[in-house]
Amino acid sequence: MLEFSKYKLLTFDCYGTLIDWDTSISNIVQPWLVEMRSQVPPDLVVSTFALMQAKHQQTRPTLLYPEVLRRSWRDIEEQFGWDENLARADEFARSVPSWRPFADTIESLRYLSRHFALGILSNVDNASLSGTLRALEVPFLFTVTAEDVASYKPGEPHFDAALQEAARRGIDKSEILHTAQSKHHDIAPGNRLGLTTIWVNRRHGKKGTGATLAATANPSLTVNSLAELVDLHRSAQGASRPVSLFQ
Repeated sequence: MLEFSKYKLLTFDCYGTLIDWDTSISNIVQPWLVEMRSQVPPDLVVSTFALMQAKHQQTRPTLLYPEVLRRSWRDIEEQFGWDENLARADEFARSVPSWRPFADTIESLRYLSRHFALGILSNVDNASLSGTLRALEVPFLFTVTAEDVASYKPGEPHFDAALQEAARRGIDKSEILHTAQSKHHDIAPGNRLGLTTIWVNRRHGKKGTGATLAATANPSLTVNSLAELVDLHRSAQGASRPVSLFQ
C-alpha cells in the first residue's frame, strides 16, 4: 500500500484514464460501419487506431493531434479497404471534446482534489484538451500537452515539463503520483524517471489493449478504476472500511 500522505501532486494521463476513449471512438465509428455495411467490429477499428496513431506521433512529433487523428482515420480506411471519406476524417479529427469521461471520473476527481493538487500530461493539443477540461469540472494545477512540448509520450518531454512545473511550485519528484491506464505511454517512462506510478487497469476483464499499445512495466500500485483508488485513499485516511462514492 502506498503511503498517500507523502504525496502532494497527483498527475494523470487523460485519454484512456479519465476519458473513456475506447467507447467514445467506438460510438463515433459504429454508424459509419453501418453505413458502409462493414463487418469490421468497432473494437478492431479502435485497436487499429492505436497502431496508426502511434506511427504518426512518433514520426511527426510536432504534428497537432487533430491532424494525427485525421491521418490515422485515412490509414484505417486504407487498412480495411474503405473508400476515402474526407467528411468522416474531419469529424474524427474534431471529435476529442465529445469523448466522454468514465462513470467514476468526475466524482473521483472531486474527492482527490480535496487531498492532492492535480495535473494532466496529455498527448493532445491545447484546444482539444480545453474542451475536455470543461467536462471534467475540477481545477487542475497545470496541464502539459503534446502541443506544449512538441513531443508525444512515451517520450520524456511531458514528464520533464511536469517536473519543472512541480518544482516551481515547491513540489519534489518524490511527492508526485503519476496515474495512467497506458503502460506504454505513461507507466514505463514514469518508472524510468523515478516517479511513483499508479496503473489504472481500465480494461480489466477485457481482451486486448484498446486504443493504446501493449507494454510491460511494473507500477507501484495497480487499481481497476479511479473509484478503487478513492476507496484505498479513504481506507488509508483511517476509515473503518473503504467507502465507495459510487455505491
